[in-house]
Amino acid sequence: MSEKRRIVLEFDVDGDNFVSAGKASEAVKSNLKMLGLPPALIRRAAIVMYEGEINMVIHAKGGRAYVEITDQEISITLKDVGPGIPDIDLAMQEGYSTAPDEIRALGFGAGMGLPNMKKYSDSLEIQSEPGKGTTVKMKIKL
Repeated sequence: MSEKRRIVLEFDVDGDNFVSAGKASEAVKSNLKMLGLPPALIRRAAIVMYEGEINMVIHAKGGRAYVEITDQEISITLKDVGPGIPDIDLAMQEGYSTAPDEIRALGFGAGMGLPNMKKYSDSLEIQSEPGKGTTVKMKIKL
């Protein structure tokens, strides 16, 4: 019987640092390429990971990302201790953003992060408590 694949990756996401934003998603993308997964699947994982990373940089002053790759799926969990999301339904609407003007001037904060995370993952779960932080869990089936 063959051994089951289980790879676990963890990343710190540095808040307010747009230079390092995307490093975790790039590392996940590289790992998935090395595993020989299909390009379309790698693209989906890179998109949801990057959108989550950017959200943590913009809104939560950083956080931690956990990625587990098995033979069945890619599970991504993003945790932060930022301000939380007061209205998740509103935040899920395309174009809705609470990003400040200086972030928008950099080309971020267009209000597509959470909608893209939903669009490119097979499942999305958001738990958030204002003042305490947010946990986002996504799965992409292989």
